[in-house]
Amino acid sequence: MRRPAILLTLTVVLAGGVAPLARQDDRARALDEQIGRIFDANEYAVPRFGPARWRPDGTSYTTVEPAASPEGASDIVRYDAATGAREVLVAGARLVPAGQAAALAIDDYAWSSDGRRLLIFTNTRKVWRDNTRGDYWVLGLEDGTLVKLGGRAPGSSLMFAKFSPDGTRVAYVRQHDIYVERLADARIRRLTTDGSATRINGTSDWVYEEELGVRDGFRWSPDGRSIAYWQFDTTGVGLFTLVNSTESLYPALMVIPYPKAGTANAAVRIGVVSADGGKTKWMRTPGDPRQTYLARMDWIDERTLAIQQLNRLQNRNDFLLADARSGEGRRVFRDESKTWVDVVDHVEWIDAGAAFLWLSERDGWRHLYRVPREGGVALLITRFDADVIDLAGLDEPGGWVYFTASPGDATGQYLYRARLDGAGAPERVTPRDQPGTHGYVPAPGGRLAFHTWSRFDTPPATDVVDLAAHASLRALTDIEPLRAKVAPLVQPGVEFFAVDIGEGVALDGWMLKPSHFDPGRRYPVIVFVYGEPASQTVVDRWGAGRTLFHRALAEAGYVIVSVDNRGTPAPRGARWRKAEYGAVGDLASKDQAAAIRALIARHAFLDRERVGIWGWSGGGSNTLQALFRFPDVFHVGVSVAPVPDKALYDTIYQERYMGLPEDNVEGYRVASPINHAEGLKGHLLLVHGSGDDNVHYQGTERLINRLIELRKSFDVMVYPNRTHAIAEGPGTTAHVYRRIARHFLTSLPAGGR
Repeated sequence: MRRPAILLTLTVVLAGGVAPLARQDDRARALDEQIGRIFDANEYAVPRFGPARWRPDGTSYTTVEPAASPEGASDIVRYDAATGAREVLVAGARLVPAGQAAALAIDDYAWSSDGRRLLIFTNTRKVWRDNTRGDYWVLGLEDGTLVKLGGRAPGSSLMFAKFSPDGTRVAYVRQHDIYVERLADARIRRLTTDGSATRINGTSDWVYEEELGVRDGFRWSPDGRSIAYWQFDTTGVGLFTLVNSTESLYPALMVIPYPKAGTANAAVRIGVVSADGGKTKWMRTPGDPRQTYLARMDWIDERTLAIQQLNRLQNRNDFLLADARSGEGRRVFRDESKTWVDVVDHVEWIDAGAAFLWLSERDGWRHLYRVPREGGVALLITRFDADVIDLAGLDEPGGWVYFTASPGDATGQYLYRARLDGAGAPERVTPRDQPGTHGYVPAPGGRLAFHTWSRFDTPPATDVVDLAAHASLRALTDIEPLRAKVAPLVQPGVEFFAVDIGEGVALDGWMLKPSHFDPGRRYPVIVFVYGEPASQTVVDRWGAGRTLFHRALAEAGYVIVSVDNRGTPAPRGARWRKAEYGAVGDLASKDQAAAIRALIARHAFLDRERVGIWGWSGGGSNTLQALFRFPDVFHVGVSVAPVPDKALYDTIYQERYMGLPEDNVEGYRVASPINHAEGLKGHLLLVHGSGDDNVHYQGTERLINRLIELRKSFDVMVYPNRTHAIAEGPGTTAHVYRRIARHFLTSLPAGGR
């Protein structure tokens, strides 16, 4: 019964002037080949620098380079940052354990404070996402000893090893407990003994890791006598079970405590224990430990811990100072908002610990403030109508703090500096003739920095700069061969634009066109969307494989567009960023639809009858919102790893931007695409990994059931046992992008007409 409808569709499309099928086959073949070059052959990989570590002197650094011998080994090399003078500090041959032929592979490394010992992380095994376990070895540079840590611990079972401040001991986590090993005699002291599947010491649970970035869960005190650590009690947290059906005769289960919006969190506390062992002293923080978040913790001196505590709604961040011996704490600063406040990743202490620097949106912009340690008035340092994006360095002797910002242009990122006493307006340091995105890793002392600069059509180059003058001292990567290789692919250049959607609102966007673009023809449009508070898409920086994929789609005969709606984390002020509070996806989909309508009205070459949209994660959710709620605008979509029902996602992310489910029933209903599924009229492809521990496949399954109930036609591509990245296994990434491309080529034929 459906075959005549399909034939009618083909007749209409062909009558509309779309290129013949043979031409479409040519496009598909070329697109398939280019996706292979991008993701399989990795032909456009950016030259790697590092892993690099600044030395304490602030003028030199170390990095890892291939060794001449033995085969496959790596040297650790010291460079003078300004002159490039090179010295091999650790030859690969020194990293061959006794009785073995191969040198240790270096997954990561760290130096002791005196530079006499080197800690090597190797033989790593993924726990989830960026969290890994592995083996740690210590090399003594003076005596050449190479010792594996952990005693009789199983291979690949240690995490987060760190030297003590004096370099004589190493602390690490094993099986949810913290250990300290003395390097002189390999004596191991177990500092915590209650670690279990539900009690986690020295690292974090899933939701703290994912949403607050807490992974490395312990800190040495400055005098090396104590260790402060997080402890998580996940008893009572809902358990989510992932089923792996592909790697054994019978399915294997992975069970993760995962608190969904409105449900119980882990009880979290921070304790201090002697590095020689003994009883833990627990810091007393106000409130129910299941209804607050201890988002950051660090030592500021040998007796005092600084702790950031969020309330459950995350609209208040209290900065607490706790006495490590008594456990008594006091609040020295409070940041609050009617929506949400952000965790401050880097609290810099100045004036010999008498004051600290804090980022806050209290005046409508993300500004830097100077706050007295003993309490008092917060002094505004960054006196301009613009957002501080991030701290980039501190030159306290010179009286400057360096940070990134982009006043008047939400697509870029540039280096600025301001006086620590708040005098005068911030000064731009990045030269005006270097538009794009600039990132900095400052050296100790704040005089030099690793500097990485890219643009949308220009791959990133890394060099060493003198921060104050922004003078390039030395190139660290040779980017010219890659730039020459991608030059033919990025023509015509990207077009950044602003589109007025009414009521005084202008949205930033970018547009890609095919090299054979003919303004007299009408082209199908593909919109790339994210649209949630966690990320921007409209930025003037190199986007690697995904950007090249969009370029390949454009060359196949599409116009590719992306727009940042209100509610994305653009540096356009707090009002802009908080606009979606309470119904994430609602305003986003309205803004996206309004932007496409306005662009089509502005440009005759955009075909209003052929508009597609796609996105991943939050972008997958907004793809669903667009297709379901605005079927007159969007006709074809690919939704990758979406959250169809906001009640299924985790507490910290969802409640931060939506409030508690019981307090915002209507907001959660509107924000959940599954509740608008009856509006689907176009061609939808759902893509998900069945092993996604972040955005569970459960949500997509529920949406599938709802679409079946509504008698809707759609396509589904499930990747067995893949995570949220859908990248595990040979060929997976290229397969995902080929599947996305094929859906558009089939349902939204390419080419002008």
